[in-house]
Amino acid sequence: MPADTPRVLIFDVNETLVDLAPLGSCLEEVGLPARLLPVWFAGVLRDGIALTLAGAPAPFAAVAGDGLRTLLAQGQPDGPDPERAVRHVLGALPALPVHPDVPDGVRALQEAGFRLVTLTNGSSGTTRAALARAGVARHFETHLDVRGAGGRWKPAPDAYAHALRTVGIDAADALLVSAHPWDVDGAARAGLGTAWVRRTALPQPTAMRPADREATDLTDLERQLRRPRVVPD
Repeated sequence: MPADTPRVLIFDVNETLVDLAPLGSCLEEVGLPARLLPVWFAGVLRDGIALTLAGAPAPFAAVAGDGLRTLLAQGQPDGPDPERAVRHVLGALPALPVHPDVPDGVRALQEAGFRLVTLTNGSSGTTRAALARAGVARHFETHLDVRGAGGRWKPAPDAYAHALRTVGIDAADALLVSAHPWDVDGAARAGLGTAWVRRTALPQPTAMRPADREATDLTDLERQLRRPRVVPD
């Protein structure tokens, strides 16, 4: 059973810490409508997780690039060079901003005594670059990606196990912090505590395990973690 007060907080990155919304402008710059951003990112997750289930490697840049090529071929088959468009969009990832609550929330959580790490299906280098631009990369003990789990994307148990091995703790002493219900569900099934950061008003999927905690942002999560969690009878 997860501890009421975790020792380590394991953060998802894309959409949890880093705001992907500015990529909409990048899509427009290569001739795609900004409204396709969630379609593209959902497709990246679908294909990366599908490759993991098939036992195949799934490098994030390759999967994300293929998704962009498909959208470009559907939307403008005679448009600009797709390889140049892919480089333009993916090259913007390290420069993406964090959500407004992240700098203060990260600092408060570290000052409260929690060890902080990141775990992404993307690139740890991209994570480090984006968080360094926001002045918070140094508050994390390490930045991890799923290459250390044999390339198996979250929510595969191997991905969470890689993070636990790296920081040297048991699952019960860790809290996965994510804006994605599928990530929360995967971590819960791997024995971690979970916190859902509700970046949108979308409902909790009924087919997935609910989070141990729900927070509006990281500062709200820090306030909650300073208080013992009340578990209903």
